Amino acid sequence: MAVSQLLVPDMVVTMDDDLTILTGTAVLVEGGVITALGDPAELAAAHPGTQRIDLPDRLVMPGLINAHHHSGMLRGTAEHLPVWEWLRLHIDPMHRVLRPEEAEAAAWLCYAEGLLAGTTTVVDMWRYMDGAARAASSLGNRLVTVNYVGEHPDFDYFDTLDDNERMLREWTGAAGGRIMPWVGLEHPFYTDAAGQQRAIAMARDYDTGIYTHCSESEIEVADFLSAYGARPMFALDELGFFDTPHALIAHAVWLDQSEVELIAARGVGVSHNPVSNMKLASGMAPVADMLAAGVNVGIGTDGEKENNNLDMFEEMKVASLLGKLRTMDAAAMDSWQVLQMATRGGAAAIGRGDQLGAITPGRAADLIAVRTDTPRMTPLLTDGAYPNIHHNLVHAVRGSDVDLTMVAGEIVVRDGQLVNADLPELIDRVRSLVPGLFERRSAWLEANADPSGLFHA
Repeated sequence: MAVSQLLVPDMVVTMDDDLTILTGTAVLVEGGVITALGDPAELAAAHPGTQRIDLPDRLVMPGLINAHHHSGMLRGTAEHLPVWEWLRLHIDPMHRVLRPEEAEAAAWLCYAEGLLAGTTTVVDMWRYMDGAARAASSLGNRLVTVNYVGEHPDFDYFDTLDDNERMLREWTGAAGGRIMPWVGLEHPFYTDAAGQQRAIAMARDYDTGIYTHCSESEIEVADFLSAYGARPMFALDELGFFDTPHALIAHAVWLDQSEVELIAARGVGVSHNPVSNMKLASGMAPVADMLAAGVNVGIGTDGEKENNNLDMFEEMKVASLLGKLRTMDAAAMDSWQVLQMATRGGAAAIGRGDQLGAITPGRAADLIAVRTDTPRMTPLLTDGAYPNIHHNLVHAVRGSDVDLTMVAGEIVVRDGQLVNADLPELIDRVRSLVPGLFERRSAWLEANADPSGLFHA
């Protein structure tokens, strides 16, 4: 059970409705929830016995929400290919040979990387999700589990909807509510019609969300038009994907304005993954249009293999820069907008907009402390003609500047170190497993090559 704590930083970036920045203010945390903001001495006097945590040369802000992530251990080994070739040659063959112990080891290391860089909630589409849930339960992060489902005869090497439903039954609400299983589909085309309808029904029956990749590459638009006679978002709407408690789309790069207006009206969330979209040459998502229409847009790193790190601060910077480039408008995607996407936007996209993403009384105590005594944070100006805290956080700070991470009132990173695991052990575990995974994948590729040199993944 979390003890009562009084966090006393130099300043608090609340991300409340007014984007308030507070100085001389402490954050009171009781039972894993933020219960008050106020004068440190007054709060301490009113709450004797509360643990005081002084954070000089630090600012406190909401924890970051990584709205699209894949755990894995292929970092730096699946490079320089467009998305569909990348899937065929590297990713799908890996899924064919992946073992549960490898999936769990990857989840441990990826969640640790995120926590160390200020990510408190991860939406992870991955395999063998019991291991992922165990990792998050122990490390301390919040986790939306999204099974990597392929419910189609041609894609029978992923998790199944049976696997996904078992996660919904056995893990919903685990670890004090930190484990939040959703229904996952790798892609609508990786699932036949019966699978699509069962997935939609599961989301309704279990009162949870459904999540899939869609409109990541331009070719998907033509594929949907051919298969359904409609653009992707209209096709998904007609199929019933949006008649669920929550629907979240990863990427949404190739939406036209009519699709943007549709998903805004239907309350569909989007994860914007700018680094991945650039690396795989997928395109530039119309994020400014989505935000203007009222779509709940979060930010995601995507996986370690398509990024190649899980630093949400870097992702925020790229989101801002890519938004400016897409519109050729230097004022586009301003720093406050991007900070909102990484906090409140992600919270709203996963249906937790009233619980996460801001430092206000009544919300969960998912907080991070960012160092302000660094060259990257200098100068640091809170007012006057050039207030720059928000600009520094988006364009200068790196995840390594985080030295305290709290989730549900529990400190899980302190002084830049994991509290609940030994990082070198997690690294060594992944290193020991990688050779076997790569050998099995190579053997599968060799066995399935045809005379043209192509592979049938």
